[in-house]
Amino acid sequence: MEKNTAKQDNNKSERKKPGIRQWIYAILICAFCIWFAFWTGYWVVLILIPVFIDIYITKFVRWGAWREAKNPKVRSILDWVDAILFALIGVWFINTFFFQNYQIPSSSLEKSLLVGDFLCVSKVSYGARSPMTPFSLPLMQHTFPGLGIKSYLEKPQLEYKRFKGTGVITRNDIVVFNYPSGDTVATNIQNRDYYALCKEAQAEGGRSYVWSKKDIYGEIVYRPVDRRENYVKRCIGLPGETISMRNDTVFIDGKAIADPENKQSAYVVQTNGTFISDNVFIDELKMSAEDLASKRSQEISQIDSAQLSAIGLVPTNGNPSILYEYVFLTKDKVEILKKKPFVLKVLKQNEYSKNRDRLANYIRIQPEQYPITYDQACDYGDFPALWIPAKGSTIKFDTNVDYKVAAYSRCIKNYEHNSFEYKGGKVYINGQQADSYTFKFDYYFMMGDNRDNSADSRAWGFVPEDHIVGKPLFIWLSLDKDKGWFSGKIRWGRLFTSGNKK
Repeated sequence: MEKNTAKQDNNKSERKKPGIRQWIYAILICAFCIWFAFWTGYWVVLILIPVFIDIYITKFVRWGAWREAKNPKVRSILDWVDAILFALIGVWFINTFFFQNYQIPSSSLEKSLLVGDFLCVSKVSYGARSPMTPFSLPLMQHTFPGLGIKSYLEKPQLEYKRFKGTGVITRNDIVVFNYPSGDTVATNIQNRDYYALCKEAQAEGGRSYVWSKKDIYGEIVYRPVDRRENYVKRCIGLPGETISMRNDTVFIDGKAIADPENKQSAYVVQTNGTFISDNVFIDELKMSAEDLASKRSQEISQIDSAQLSAIGLVPTNGNPSILYEYVFLTKDKVEILKKKPFVLKVLKQNEYSKNRDRLANYIRIQPEQYPITYDQACDYGDFPALWIPAKGSTIKFDTNVDYKVAAYSRCIKNYEHNSFEYKGGKVYINGQQADSYTFKFDYYFMMGDNRDNSADSRAWGFVPEDHIVGKPLFIWLSLDKDKGWFSGKIRWGRLFTSGNKK
């Protein structure tokens, strides 16, 4: 009895005498909790302070009692469980509130960001979002690799909230965001926009056809905002602005803006009959393998010289000539190509296509141009004027109602969660006839630098503010998928360079 009492007294004495290191840990982690609560407004986090004080200082609760298990195998298993849980919670916390890794999957931002660039994306630059789907596994966007099952629980869904950031989105910022049209996905054709699939199937019944043909499209699933695919594009249009394009030039509120430094466009290249090898395109002109796959060529010697001249090419007078289409180049690479002795003409693909259509008296309707439910004539390299909604701004359904419904109904219904109907030429929002609507979010217009090979806001519309993920800070790794480990796979010159190239 006396021994037990003495042992208890010793334990109490040990609890009352934490070391300097424990005091430092306790002060630091408590200070971090207080700062985090002020930053996020999550005051409930403060209840952790007594827990941390007990872990490091008072030690009334035996938090590590499982380490005293007599069975060494049990201790070993619990050690691993503890380490894995700690790592998962740490990764989830960092990914949610501070930084996230992102890999460039496509060539839509060539040559600013390349396929195989790994980015460190800052979530504090524009303000981190509060967790919207809190029960999800870190490092998995929406699906278990190889299993095809969801890596998150759909419920609960928390209300969108964005914490204070270090800055705001400005024009020409490269931004990582959740793909807005990824709210609905056909699981068998996930690389295609669901709304575009419905448009293509319009003759067969549109949406109802896509939903019924599971053998073709698979299950149609909904994904929460923060579980949608991550995309990266350049912000070209800001809330409240009107954006348009004419002859490959972007206009904001009627004024032309400068192109990004590394903007890439599609060109046609006419030669004197000389074939250009893929090595020239890849090694000298720096075309990506993805862009190279879009290139095509044809023999044009037999085309009438007057016709060639009318579409902007050099008359051949029956001499050998080859035309390469969809050659994706930056301006400096165009100049290199023009100096080749076998090159007769380098012309923008859009200009060539316009000339060709005019010669054939053909009026072009773009099938996948936003809004895709409203057909309008639009030439190559053009985009009709479109107003970008801003928080607190109001749109009136008084004129051009068909167009406004096509352009903004997705914002009102899908992104701001109202019921929306359009029947008899009248708009009904939440069951009530409406002559106007005031937007709750800011919206952005995103475009790729690879202008003629980028699926962006010109195809699927606006990016709502609640879809914004963060800002790329730097490239921490860059791998060329077309090269081997001993033949230049690692692009050493890109490591730790800016991830937000202007």
